[in-house]
Amino acid sequence: MTPPPWMPWPGTPRFVPGRDRRAVFHPPPAPATQDGPAEQRHVVVVGGGIAGLTAALGLAERGVRVTLLERGERLGGRVASWPVTLPDGSPSQMSRGFHAFFRQYYNLRAVLRRTDPTLARLRPLADYPLVREGGASDSFAGIPRTPPLNLAAFVARSPSFGLAGLRGVDVEQALGMLDVDFPATFAALDGVSAAEVLDRLHFPEEARHLALEVFARSFFAAPEEFSGAELLAMLHLYFVGSAEGLLFDVPRDDYDTTLWGPLGRHLHGLGVEVAVGREVTAVLESAGGRLAVHHRAAAGGDPGRGVDADAVVLALDPVGLREVVAGSPRLGGTDDAGLGWRERVAGVRSAPAFAVWRLWLDGRVGADRPPFLGTSGYGPLDNVSVLERFEDHAAAWADAHHGSVVELHAYAVPDGTTEDDLRARLLDALHRVYPETAALTAVHDEWLVERDCVLVGLEPWASRPGVVTPDPRLVLAGDAVRCDLPVALMERAATTGWLAADALLTGWGLPGHGVWSVPTGPRLGRLPALARHGIRRYRAARPA
Repeated sequence: MTPPPWMPWPGTPRFVPGRDRRAVFHPPPAPATQDGPAEQRHVVVVGGGIAGLTAALGLAERGVRVTLLERGERLGGRVASWPVTLPDGSPSQMSRGFHAFFRQYYNLRAVLRRTDPTLARLRPLADYPLVREGGASDSFAGIPRTPPLNLAAFVARSPSFGLAGLRGVDVEQALGMLDVDFPATFAALDGVSAAEVLDRLHFPEEARHLALEVFARSFFAAPEEFSGAELLAMLHLYFVGSAEGLLFDVPRDDYDTTLWGPLGRHLHGLGVEVAVGREVTAVLESAGGRLAVHHRAAAGGDPGRGVDADAVVLALDPVGLREVVAGSPRLGGTDDAGLGWRERVAGVRSAPAFAVWRLWLDGRVGADRPPFLGTSGYGPLDNVSVLERFEDHAAAWADAHHGSVVELHAYAVPDGTTEDDLRARLLDALHRVYPETAALTAVHDEWLVERDCVLVGLEPWASRPGVVTPDPRLVLAGDAVRCDLPVALMERAATTGWLAADALLTGWGLPGHGVWSVPTGPRLGRLPALARHGIRRYRAARPA
């Protein structure tokens, strides 16, 4: 049997899933006493996004029979893509927006390697600049990958950090970005917003916007509403805790063709029954201590049906998770633990709406435009993608029509914003960021507004529902699920998918898989903590 390339293997040298030799492997729980062959178990996975696909994969690879129910017509969840037809009859693709596949997304990459062992379907981007209107711009190209050299090099060459601004930085608070210990850091900052963390640093205004606030908004929330602990976890994951670097890869073509179509076929080969267009309405008790998953056609006109399972994985977005649990009165149990869990699920919050606007333009944007640009100070515009720079279908259309395919994102859209106003402001911002687009016309556009991402807010970290529930037959997965590790977005979805599969597998006496993460503590050992302690003692000893 050939060892999976993403895991350590008995009797072989320890494998590391990236370039960072300090990446940490978290083994699965020790299996309980086995109480039956794997093939006698049936698990229903609800949700065909990254978390659900990962959980189904982890279970099926151990011989468990899996049924996966997905409400949409395609796999991929919030990272799905679908075909659209342009006015001239030519085919194209649409999605919910740009996604960056960072090199420290070890557990997501483990999923992708099942059908693409060398990750050849991913394309590296050389840079993703950040620009603030009327001010400086920053770049991540050429910066050393290993902390703390990466941080020092970024600050040294960034125009956002001048000598005057650096003198005002609170060094003790800045060291706090290095002095972390997950999961304890999550709880230590309960009730502290990302905005407050940024305020405490006293960074120069340019640096605050370009280096930090842009990233905070990438979690679909304004910094005033977003968890400060999650901001530190993100900085640790992407920058100060990982030697993988801040550059990333993107799929070479649309998500369905490149990622989820091949993975769906792989799951079929493992015996997973995949049903798309099926909306789960409830999970109820069934005979023999099993669970009955009730589902119907998402398009309507179907009275519904039920399927029995030994266990269920709920891998849903916040809206779907709240709805399924609310429609399942006894799910999680009716004792204090179960009722408390249901309250925590009901308390999972959705982030503000976000908008994605894809434009097929009748002319080219400048040849020097980057594939992806983060922005600050341009009204609602958070970033711009030039899709022909990295997606094959967009490149083919752009070459054939001498045009460009441009995508605009707006995160944390305020309630009450009208579509006409948001479109007008986004278009105005595009013309200011890329002035040549003011002379171009959109021959087609696709507009999407959604409000189904999680808001990791100021509520206590421990109050968020985790993978394990009071009922051993039920586990959760997804980026709305609490995780002890410093993971985020797609990587949190994949990580909790593996953890959900492992919780069921090891509970049945079967071997789990384990997960990887960047180091959970500071890369400099006790040095940041000792330096902070010294600064505090010095401040306390100074005359008032």
